[in-house]
Amino acid sequence: MSHDGGSSVPRRQVGRLLRQLRDGARITLKDAAAHIEVSLSKMSRIEGGEAPVRQVDVRALADLYAATPDMLEVLLSLAAATKEKGWWAAYGKAVPAWFELYVGMEQAASRLRHYENGVIPGLLQGEEYAAAVLGAVPGVTPEQVTQRVRLRRERQRLLGRANPPAPELDVIIEEAVLVKGLGDQDAWARQLAHLVNISQKPGISVRIIPRERALHYAGFAGSFTVLDFPEVGLRRAEPTTVYIEGLTGALYLDETVEVDTYERAWDVLDRIALDRDASDDLIGELIKENIDD
Repeated sequence: MSHDGGSSVPRRQVGRLLRQLRDGARITLKDAAAHIEVSLSKMSRIEGGEAPVRQVDVRALADLYAATPDMLEVLLSLAAATKEKGWWAAYGKAVPAWFELYVGMEQAASRLRHYENGVIPGLLQGEEYAAAVLGAVPGVTPEQVTQRVRLRRERQRLLGRANPPAPELDVIIEEAVLVKGLGDQDAWARQLAHLVNISQKPGISVRIIPRERALHYAGFAGSFTVLDFPEVGLRRAEPTTVYIEGLTGALYLDETVEVDTYERAWDVLDRIALDRDASDDLIGELIKENIDD
């Protein structure tokens, strides 16, 4: 399977550039949609990087926005790249459309910062824990759980990738997440041990916020991920983006004021979380308590 950035990152880039050109031309979203004969919602999805755009429509919009020839060339190149399929396409409906965008961005990121107050993050889940989490979804079948666990394992290969280099991964988890456990105590001990083991790998940091520090500013935000992106040749890096996942979809925030708010929240988390050694010690104590029970 190819582990490239897939179609979602260039799709997001072309959408962002089209939105900037439209704003600069003082043309409404409604008028742009009418110009290429698509619905308002489809035009919004194109600009948000959630839907592909045909090259013929790119040419039409570039003409409407009076884009320069150089910009048209960039837009056409990006639109062509959106046709490439990422490895996750093989999983079909196991990857919802709103999550497909995130998987592509995750593959393209140079750094991931994840705060979690609900469950252990997917990139750090062992198979037994992943099966328990995914199996908790109402109506899911055993076959669907198996497929989604395979998808999760495939995502995790990102952390051992050599070319391009794997992204840095900084994870901060509330201690409360680590005391929820599983019905199988041995499986839970293996999951906790996995957190300690993976945090020893280069470029990966797993830190814990102890229960006595649980009331803090960032906690009001809920779980979130901050994605930073590398420079790609002479092309400007993608903007830092905050990803927030819900039960029916996700938010992608990349406006400066939005990102700055979550950067401040991360600064709070960084100050109150235990360091890596103390975090490993705390997880070790929880493993011992689990074994002794």
